[in-house]
Amino acid sequence: MTLEQGDLRLLETDLAERLLTSTIPARYAYTALDGTPRIVASWFVWTGGELVLPTFISAPHVSHATYRVRALLANPDVAVSIDTESFPPHVLSIRGKAEISEVDGIAAEYADAAHRYLGSEQATGYLAQIDQPGTRMARIAVRPTWVALLDFETR
Repeated sequence: MTLEQGDLRLLETDLAERLLTSTIPARYAYTALDGTPRIVASWFVWTGGELVLPTFISAPHVSHATYRVRALLANPDVAVSIDTESFPPHVLSIRGKAEISEVDGIAAEYADAAHRYLGSEQATGYLAQIDQPGTRMARIAVRPTWVALLDFETR
């Protein structure tokens, strides 16, 4: 059975699962406060129901809160792409609404992503360095409402 683009069951395919557990950054598009489009790359964690893209609100190494948090609170519609650089490209595209919650300290998903992207030893040192008093994060969670998968071989 071939699943149509837009079908959330595409998230259960082998290719989607590989992309969702990869160390490829997610790139997500949102609408800025001035109405223009923006794209930002981010570490992510797939929880099985949400794509979580944590970002800093405040921390010793952060000079100002991320603009995207204010923009996403005003307009939560996002499009996310996780895609390979190899040929033929593999692309997972997700649309949904961002839900933002604030977390004191390091968001659990950020710590999980650090271990996946950096490796355990490097992540442990990095997280210890940034997990200081005053650190706050925004947990940006996207529950997919539409999914597309392209492998340029069978789809």
